[in-house]
Amino acid sequence: MTADDSGAGDEGTYTLVVEVATDTRLTVGALGAVELLAGGYTYTGSAHGPGGFARVDRHREVAAGERDVRHWHVDYLLGHPATTIRDVVTTPRLDVECAVAAALDDGPVPGFGSSDCGCRSHLARWPTVDDARRAATRAHDEARGSKA
Repeated sequence: MTADDSGAGDEGTYTLVVEVATDTRLTVGALGAVELLAGGYTYTGSAHGPGGFARVDRHREVAAGERDVRHWHVDYLLGHPATTIRDVVTTPRLDVECAVAAALDDGPVPGFGSSDCGCRSHLARWPTVDDARRAATRAHDEARGSKA
């Protein structure tokens, strides 16, 4: 994990940095078929409530093929063989999910991961994984600064 990976606090906001190795078409629950270009992606979520950041471990299990259940939009992305979680950026203790998602981009898939809020999307695309990682780290740093 990057940004704040001190382990302090077992809940907060996280952003998965995901590589999509090849142009990919997948079906994402009620959103239907979506096309994703190869590149780096950020998916921002909340780890408040039961389990806290254990939710990130669940995402890793889906990505590794150890869990087949698809509850959230991100499960469909992570369950695809062209995707790999490359990093996780966290902000412990703070609920800055929508602020981080808004700072990242409008996203390639409207409504992805944002069916319970007013955001356009919680998924954003970058040309490379390194670009995605830098953007996620910057967005979390800015969100922490605004809550300080």
